[in-house]
Amino acid sequence: MTMNNRNRGRTAGSGRSGTGRDDRHGPGGRQGARGDRTKSEPISRQVYAEDDVTDERQEDGEQWIAGKHPVLEALKSGYTLNKIWLAEHLQRTQVTAILEEAKARGVVVQYADKRKLDQMVPGTAHQGVVAQGAAAAYVEVDDLLDRAAELGEAPLLVLLDEVEDPHNLGSVLRTADCTGVHGVIVPKRRSASLSAVVAKTSAGAVAYVPVARVSNMVQTIERLKEAGVWVAGAAGEAQDDVYRANLTGPLAIVIGNEGRGLSRLVRESCDFLVSLPMSGRINSLNASVAAGVLLYEAVRQRRSGAPGGASSHAEGGGDAPA
Repeated sequence: MTMNNRNRGRTAGSGRSGTGRDDRHGPGGRQGARGDRTKSEPISRQVYAEDDVTDERQEDGEQWIAGKHPVLEALKSGYTLNKIWLAEHLQRTQVTAILEEAKARGVVVQYADKRKLDQMVPGTAHQGVVAQGAAAAYVEVDDLLDRAAELGEAPLLVLLDEVEDPHNLGSVLRTADCTGVHGVIVPKRRSASLSAVVAKTSAGAVAYVPVARVSNMVQTIERLKEAGVWVAGAAGEAQDDVYRANLTGPLAIVIGNEGRGLSRLVRESCDFLVSLPMSGRINSLNASVAAGVLLYEAVRQRRSGAPGGASSHAEGGGDAPA
């Protein structure tokens, strides 16, 4: 794959890991020894004390919190919430404090039919307010880059662009742990969250692979670029496959939605696109399977120090990622 050489004002060594985004050679910065990697301790989980007026269901670390006061107190305490649901019949004045606190903490609020809330917490007087607690705490994007720096490795990240199936998210986390990924990034909306299903599917990897949740994926990609990270989008229509790409340096791999693939703006924000060779009659792979293939090719290249095939130079004489 070829792409025009662009200078975004970065210099070698600008990445947090010290490997930097080198515009002369694409993402092929110095790679730390994967064998020196030590197993991370489980990410700390915040625990919300049970309130005597709410009935909470717990499964694999996930909690359902019901009632105006318990949900508000969970927000104020800093407990990590995936989402808050409000009954459609509630007036804004009844939940002003919850709405303000949720906005301040970046928690998504969604209105739903009362019957849906009844199904979430059966037999519980939820007062039209239900929240889902995360199975693990989310982190910030900078924490992922800092994690790579602490290990002395070029950042290797996975971005999931509106991947909605929790089984896919869980599988990606499991593969991410096995391949030494420094973290996964998901959007706050239209995305699977760290639920009990994700925790179970990940086979415990949710405790070891940090996940950052962001409001705007395109802005996050730009932030990663400024930190020296090259961004590769997985797209079936890409002209060159992953085995011709350079995946040896600071890199973020973007996986698209199960049905729609990469959104237009995210696709346009990527530095380059990669595809997987398809020989059969089925022209697509499950999102988590595709992520696994791409990540293990990145591992192979990083261990061997050899980037992908011949298309490692941009047309026009400048060097760029394959």
